Amino acid sequence: MWNELKQDISYSKFYLKEFLIFSALIITLITFLIGNFDKILITSLIVFSINFLSIIYLSRKRRNELAEIEKIITNIRNNFYEVADEIILSENLSSLEKAIKLMFEKSKNDIEYMRKLQRVRSEFIANVSHELRTPIFAIQGYIETLLNGAINDPKVNVNFLEKAVHHTNNLSNLLNDLINISMIESGEMQMSFRYFELAPYLNSVVEELKYLAEEKNISLNCQPIREGLQVFGDKERLKQVLNNLIQNAIKYTEKGGVEISVEEEKKFVTIKVKDTGIGIPEDQISRIFERFYRVDKARSRAVGGTGLGLSIVKHILEAHNSKVEVKSTLGVGSEFSFKLKK
Repeated sequence: MWNELKQDISYSKFYLKEFLIFSALIITLITFLIGNFDKILITSLIVFSINFLSIIYLSRKRRNELAEIEKIITNIRNNFYEVADEIILSENLSSLEKAIKLMFEKSKNDIEYMRKLQRVRSEFIANVSHELRTPIFAIQGYIETLLNGAINDPKVNVNFLEKAVHHTNNLSNLLNDLINISMIESGEMQMSFRYFELAPYLNSVVEELKYLAEEKNISLNCQPIREGLQVFGDKERLKQVLNNLIQNAIKYTEKGGVEISVEEEKKFVTIKVKDTGIGIPEDQISRIFERFYRVDKARSRAVGGTGLGLSIVKHILEAHNSKVEVKSTLGVGSEFSFKLKK
C-alpha cells in the first residue's frame, strides 16, 4: 500500500505544473467570490489538499493504464497472442486497443509474407540448382567419355558432341530466362510501348517458327488479319510471349497443327494460339505459370524448355495490363489467349 502510494506521488510530479496553475486559479476565484481575504490560508490548504488527492488518483489510474499497455506490448513481443481478438484493454482505452489490434494484424501479415517469400526463395534456389545440375552433369559426362577414348570412335564421337551441344544450348536458354525473369521481377527490364501494325508482325513471327512445325510434320498457320489493324505494346517483349506460346504449342502437338488467330473488339484485340496437342489437366491449369512447374516433368525435359517460359509470359503481359487466358481439354488441345489495347 505504502509502496504504491510512493509510486503515485512520484508519478504525480509530471503534473506538478498543471497542479500549481489549477490550484492558483481556484484559490483566486474562490477568494474573489467570497471577498474574505482573512480565510485565504485555509482556503488554499483545502484547495491544495483536494487537488493533490485528485492528482494522486489520476496518477494511479494513468500508471495502471500504462502498465496494462506495457503488458500487452510485452505479450505481443513474446508471441503470446494467436489472434488479435485476444488483445483486450480497459474500456477507456478502447481506441488504443483498436490501434494495437490493427498493428498486430499488420505485423502478423508482414511476418507471414516474409516467411512465404523465404519459402519461395528456398524453393527457387533448389529448383535453379536442380535445373543447372542436369545439363552441367550431362555435358561433363559426354566430355569425360570423349576424353577417355570415345573421341577416337567414329560411331559415337559426333553423337556425343551433338548431345553436349544440345545440353549447352539448354543451359544457355535457362540462364537467359533466369536473367529475364530477374529483370522483370526487379523492375529493371525496360519496356518500350508504341503502336504497331499487327498483321505483318504476327506473320513474321509465324514464318520464323514454321521450320519447327515442319520438322514434326504439323501445320502452323496464322488466320487473316485486317490490314491496318494496330495494337499498343512492346514489340520485342510481345515477341518473347508469342515465341514461347507457339513453341510450346508445337512441342506438345504430335498431329494436326497450331493456329494463330485474332479477334477484334471495340477497344481491344484478342490474340489466340490454339493447338491440337495433348492438352493440360484442368486441375493443373492454374499452376502452369509458376516458375519451374511442369505438367509432365519427364516429357518436358525430353522436348526441351527451362520451366520459366510461361512465368515470363505472365509477367510481360501483366506489364501490358493484360493476362493469359487458358482453355484446354486432355487429348484435344489447348488455347492460350491474351488481349492488347488497340
